[in-house]
Amino acid sequence: MQNRIPQFLCIAALNVSLLSGQERPVERPTGPLTIQAAVDLAARNYPAIRASLAKVGAAESGIDLAKTAYLPQVGLRLGVNRATRNNVFGLIFPNGVIPAISGPVQDESTITSTFGSSAGVLFSYEPFDFGLRQANVRVAEALKTRAEAGREVTEYEVSLAAADAYLQAIATQRAVGAAEATVDRMRVFEESVGVLVENELRPGADSSRARAELARARSELILAEQQAQQSLATLAEWLGLAGETVAVNPASLASEPPTTAPEPVSLEAHPLTAAQQAEIGITEARRAALEKEWRPTFQVQSAVFGRGTGARIDGTFKGGGNGLAPSEGNWAVGFNMDFELFDFKSNRVKRQIESHNLEREQARKDVVLQELRGEVARTRIAVDAARKIAGNTPIELDAARTLEAQAQARYKAELGTVVEVAEAQRLLRQAEVDDALARIGVWRALIALAAAQGEMNEMLTAASR
Repeated sequence: MQNRIPQFLCIAALNVSLLSGQERPVERPTGPLTIQAAVDLAARNYPAIRASLAKVGAAESGIDLAKTAYLPQVGLRLGVNRATRNNVFGLIFPNGVIPAISGPVQDESTITSTFGSSAGVLFSYEPFDFGLRQANVRVAEALKTRAEAGREVTEYEVSLAAADAYLQAIATQRAVGAAEATVDRMRVFEESVGVLVENELRPGADSSRARAELARARSELILAEQQAQQSLATLAEWLGLAGETVAVNPASLASEPPTTAPEPVSLEAHPLTAAQQAEIGITEARRAALEKEWRPTFQVQSAVFGRGTGARIDGTFKGGGNGLAPSEGNWAVGFNMDFELFDFKSNRVKRQIESHNLEREQARKDVVLQELRGEVARTRIAVDAARKIAGNTPIELDAARTLEAQAQARYKAELGTVVEVAEAQRLLRQAEVDDALARIGVWRALIALAAAQGEMNEMLTAASR
C-alpha cells in the first residue's frame, strides 16, 4: 500500500504534465463564413492573440510577485565544516572570500583540525518603507496595463487583416463570376462565327480570331480562379487554419452599404493610442518608484541559532565526532536601519532619465495621434471616392452591354468585324468586374474608416447582414 501512493502521485504528475503540454484546440467553421464570423474566428484562433493573452497572464503574475515584498523573510541555515582553529587579533573588512573565525588567540598555531557546525533561523520583516513597495506594485500594474493594451493591438491588427483577407476573397470570387460570363459569351460567339465560316459567309480568319479570343478568356478565367484560391488560402492563414480549406458566404456584402460614414470619434480610445498611453504609464510609475527609492530601510529581526565545535578554549581538541552538531544555542531580537547616504546622486540621475523617457513616450503618442488623424482623413476621402465609383459603374455596365449587343448585330449584318466584337467583349468583361467590385470597394473603404477610428464591430455587423 505504501508503494502504491508514490506510484499514484507519479502517474498523476505525468498526466498533468502531458495535459499542460497539449495545444489549445483550434476552432473550425461549420459552414461558409460571413465577415463578422471570420473576424471573430481569427480573434479566437490566431496564435499571436494567444501569445498576447499569455503575456497578460505573465504580467498578472508579476503583480503577485511585487506584492510578495510585503511578506516577512525567514531564512534557514545549516552548516558543517572541518577546519583548524588558528586566530589573530585585528580587523578585516566584510567580504565573500575569507571565512570568519571566532575564539581566542592561541600562543601556537597548528594544522590539526576539528569539526564545527552551525544552525539557525532568521526572521526579518520590514514594517514600513515610505511607499516603495506600493510604488513597485504600481509599476507591475502598469506593465499589466501595457500587456493588455498590447493584446488589444494584436486583436485589432489581426481583425483588420482578417477582414481585408475576407474582402479580397469575396472580390476575387466576383471576378471569377465575371470571367465565367465572358467565357460563356465568347463560346457562343465562337460557335456562331464557326457556322458563318462553314457557310462561307465569313472568312476563315474570323473563326481563328474567335477561337483565340475564347482561349484568352479561358486563360483569364484560370488566373481569376487562381487568385480566388490564393485569397482563400490567405484568409485561412489569418483564421489560424493555414493549409486548410475555408469557404466564404457567396451572398456576403450583398446588402447596400450605409449611406453615411461613421461619425468622428475621439482617437484616445484607439488601441494604438491606448498602447502608447500604457508606455507613458509605465514610465510615470517607474519615476514614482525612484522617488521612493532613496530612503532608509528598517528591519525587525529575530533569530534562533546554535553552534558546535570540537575545539576547546585552551587550544586543545575534543576529538571524535564532537562539533558535528550544535551544542550551544542563542536567541536574539533586534531592530536595524540601513541607509546608503551617498546614493542620492545616482537616484537623481535615474529620475532625470525617466523624465526624459516620459517626454519621449508623450511625443510618440503625439506621433500616433497624428498618424491616426491622417489615416482617418485619407479613408474618408476613399469612402467618398468609392461611393462615386459605385454610382458610376452601372452606367459603365449598361453602356458596355449595349456596345456588345450592337457589335454582335453589326457583325451578323456584315457591317462590323470580329475585332470589334472581341473588343466589345473585353470592355463588357471589365465593366462587369468593375460593377461587381464597386460595392465591395465601398464596404472596404467603410471598414477601413472604422478601423482607423479604432472600432470595427458595428461596421462588420452591418456588412454581415
